[in-house]
Amino acid sequence: MRKSGWTVATGLGSLVLLLTACGGSSSSSSSTGAASDTATQGTAVSSASTGSSSSTSSPASTANAQATSSSSASKQTAEGQPSSQAGVTFPPVGTTFLIVEHSNLGWVMAKADGYVVYTYGKDSKGGAPTCTGSCASAWAPVTGMPKPGPADTFPGTFGQVTGAGGQKVVTYDGYPLYTFVGAKPLSTKGNGLDGVWHVIKLSESDISGA
Repeated sequence: MRKSGWTVATGLGSLVLLLTACGGSSSSSSSTGAASDTATQGTAVSSASTGSSSSTSSPASTANAQATSSSSASKQTAEGQPSSQAGVTFPPVGTTFLIVEHSNLGWVMAKADGYVVYTYGKDSKGGAPTCTGSCASAWAPVTGMPKPGPADTFPGTFGQVTGAGGQKVVTYDGYPLYTFVGAKPLSTKGNGLDGVWHVIKLSESDISGA
């Protein structure tokens, strides 16, 4: 009976140990599997997040690159545009244009602004202007670099002579030119004054294409 009881007790003990071992193994295996699944899911989520971030940032980067490229291209195009004044030739500073204008005395020489020019009877050809001081306050010398208007051809020649104060006075056929101070454009009221002031008479043929 004792042998038989020992055997039963031993058998029961073995069964308990076996069940305990199985339960522990199952729990351990389950825990390991859960941890493994969690780790796998975490890796998958991390990979998905990385992929999503990569796929999200890529189009933005591409768009930024395209915008930058477009901006650079626009800047280069704008900088490469020709000036609105390109191809236009301007006369040097100080150029004085002389033209042929029609007045009450007929065709006469005038400045481009319309003021009629005169010669002074007391001047000598090739000499400096002699109308100075108070005379010059009423009769202003024409100064600058003379140039005929684009549509005008003059029978005489223009030049320069040094006047009072070193200013360069315009000459026509060697005689200094003046304008009558206070006169209006195309006015010839200074002609014949004191018997020494004269307009320079021209003709319509001095105008190209007239």
